[in-house]
Amino acid sequence: QVQLVESGGGLVQAGGSLRLSCAASGRTFIRYAAGWFRQAPGKEREFVAGISWSGGSTYYADSVKGRFTISRDNAKNTVYLQLNSLQPEDTAVYYCAADGRLRGVATMQEEYAYWGQGTQVTVSS
Repeated sequence: QVQLVESGGGLVQAGGSLRLSCAASGRTFIRYAAGWFRQAPGKEREFVAGISWSGGSTYYADSVKGRFTISRDNAKNTVYLQLNSLQPEDTAVYYCAADGRLRGVATMQEEYAYWGQGTQVTVSS
């Protein structure tokens, strides 16, 4: 079992930045691929970014490419999502996910076994 806890969300003005963190506990996180998803009010949860267990491969949704950066520090059992140039349409609850069966980057929710509780990101115009 892996427990994931997100932090770093908040209220920011358009054009601002935030850094989300996802801290893992319960098992060695180093062999787990990870990803970030988000769910806006009235919308389905969508893929944002993913990273392989080694950190050597990353993948982004087109809507965030060039603005968001996913990274990880396996020594700290933590995955990060740097959010730059935030826009009101980025407002959502952001979720961290992980799975030890994956070796590459996964973009589908069904591929992830473990999820955090989410952290709210609100971008004002």
